[in-house]
Amino acid sequence: MPKILRITTVPISLNILLKGQLRFMREKGFEVVTASANGNEVSQIVEREVVTHHQIDFTRTLSPFRDLKALFQLIKLIKKERPEIVHTHTPKAGLLGMMASWFCKVPIRMHTVAGMPLMEATGLSRTILNFTERITYYCAHKVYPNSFHLLKYMEAHFPHFSNKYKVLAKGSSNGINTNHFNRTALGNHDLNALRSQLEIPEGAVVASFVGRMVHDKGIHELIDAFTEIEQNDFHLVLVGPYEDQREPLEQAYKEEIKANPRIHHVGFQKDIRPYLAISDFFVFPSYREGFPNVVMQAAAMDLPCIVTDINGSNEIIEDGNNGLIVPVKNAVLLKVAMEKLISDDSFRKVMASNARQSIVENYQQETVWNAILKEYQQLLSNGIR
Repeated sequence: MPKILRITTVPISLNILLKGQLRFMREKGFEVVTASANGNEVSQIVEREVVTHHQIDFTRTLSPFRDLKALFQLIKLIKKERPEIVHTHTPKAGLLGMMASWFCKVPIRMHTVAGMPLMEATGLSRTILNFTERITYYCAHKVYPNSFHLLKYMEAHFPHFSNKYKVLAKGSSNGINTNHFNRTALGNHDLNALRSQLEIPEGAVVASFVGRMVHDKGIHELIDAFTEIEQNDFHLVLVGPYEDQREPLEQAYKEEIKANPRIHHVGFQKDIRPYLAISDFFVFPSYREGFPNVVMQAAAMDLPCIVTDINGSNEIIEDGNNGLIVPVKNAVLLKVAMEKLISDDSFRKVMASNARQSIVENYQQETVWNAILKEYQQLLSNGIR
């Protein structure tokens, strides 16, 4: 039975971004071992996916001493487990996982790219991130951007490794469980009670955002656009945690979110579906992404989506068909798009009717899983070419 070692920096990536995929691979005849930093999600991963998990002392920030320690831990783990395949995700796990795999001469070394912090970095940070990205690609046999626009970016900025690049299926790292993200799956959930709890009046138009409440997700532009819209029956639901230690919002925006009675920040939610289900459309003005799951999730819940013209988002959303695409960091045009969906009820409903079908046809979870499975099988059968 061939063994796969899947590595992410933090366990939430295994728990959410690869949910179900690990067990699927095990059921298809692979022994699956995982590794990440420690966290509350580890027990859920082990129980749900039925895998063996190893703790590595990863940090998400640059920490040379701790990174070196994590590298040695990975080398020790790989020598012990002797996997045929090492498959990494996220920048830190990709760098150290591919370096350790290269050192240990793992037969098949794979890295998935899902967004690049360097796209928004400047100065020394960008130089460091460029360098670490090159090391990762050098050590990997195959590199998998999870969108076609990300592939183009990588080909333009890291052309030396273009022969290693490949997009699986139509993009995405894990696809979407369209049975779970389906309005009918909510059953008896009382959506009227949720609206009442949030003090959203009956008949009000509701937009929602799901994600980390940080600068790079476009929260500043979203709040600027929202506060310029002069409809008192328009409400905004924000689902996601602040990350003040890493990427704090400006204090003025946090105060506006707290004080505005038409903005409802509900923090992290284990199940985001009820908040999507009470919404009329979804807004995701992020600066950079790989292939954003939340956009697929929202569309699968019959929501037209307003997204920025960035990797992944502009592949999931077709402008005017299942949503609207606006420029990055442009609060003025974001406001125009939001006003269009608020005021034109028939236009919004047409796009809503197209939204779910676009996800079902292109990004079903099983489609993505089978594409990854086929890649594993071909590499094991034919070797690296």
